[in-house]
Amino acid sequence: MKIENKIEKSIAKGTFEEVFLEDGFFILIYKNESKAIELAERQIDSSYIQFHFCAKGEATFVFNQGSYRLPILGDTSLLLYNPQRDLPIHLEVQPNCMLVSLVISLEKFHRLFSQDASYVTFLSEDNRDKKYYKDGSITPSMAVVINQLLSFNLNNSIKPLYFKGKAYELLSLFFNRSEDADIEQCPFLVDESNVAKLKHAKDIIIANMAEPPTLQELSDQIDLSLKKLKEGFKQIYGDTVFGFLFDYKMEVARKLLESGNYNVNEVGLKVGYSTASHFIAAFKKKFGTTPKKYIMEMNG
Repeated sequence: MKIENKIEKSIAKGTFEEVFLEDGFFILIYKNESKAIELAERQIDSSYIQFHFCAKGEATFVFNQGSYRLPILGDTSLLLYNPQRDLPIHLEVQPNCMLVSLVISLEKFHRLFSQDASYVTFLSEDNRDKKYYKDGSITPSMAVVINQLLSFNLNNSIKPLYFKGKAYELLSLFFNRSEDADIEQCPFLVDESNVAKLKHAKDIIIANMAEPPTLQELSDQIDLSLKKLKEGFKQIYGDTVFGFLFDYKMEVARKLLESGNYNVNEVGLKVGYSTASHFIAAFKKKFGTTPKKYIMEMNG
């Protein structure tokens, strides 16, 4: 127990990798690959909105000289905005934690949504002078983009352009919602028991990704009608059941390939493809390259 306390107190200083995209917009990346907690700091003034994405591990935002602490866990996002005061980043990053942060000026952000400011809650006239905080889950499609940013291995000369494209893609996915499925207005999702059933459905298909149940079998397992399963799943996770599962399987496959412990055939089998050709086609559809080329690019 004393050893654990000692480790917690020995906080090392670290620095963000910073990529400038354009005036009023930049990306911060932090990877703690050590065995100690690291402290990352960056001054941010009140004219900026912060989007934080924790790909894995855990970190804690510390405010007001430690009087307020806000954790961010793996696979979650955090939006921070306070027009009344500066929000400098003071982040305690646990070992094996990886984060990507988008920092964009309010002025630039307004221009992105100038056609429909009401689409983004905190841009409405009533809210624009209020502080805003929102946490949420990272969807599989967002996870793909975040991991592409974390594992960038292309020519450095195109890095700003690549990151800029990915940053806009990530923002789009963050604010994406189905036109006919507004969670705030949908009475179906107010029912917590239905939400719990849909989360259980997600857990079932992930646990059985190599041989997932049919939609009818899944509907029976969670005791929810097929119609409510389809509608509710899309409302919560922004995709169909099998669209979500496809993204998840491809992300698992990518990580398995990166580990170097499995060949292409083995990875394909692990995520549910009985033939290598089907797996290769699926991987290429998702990432725009074959598994073999992906490994070569990663190692090159």
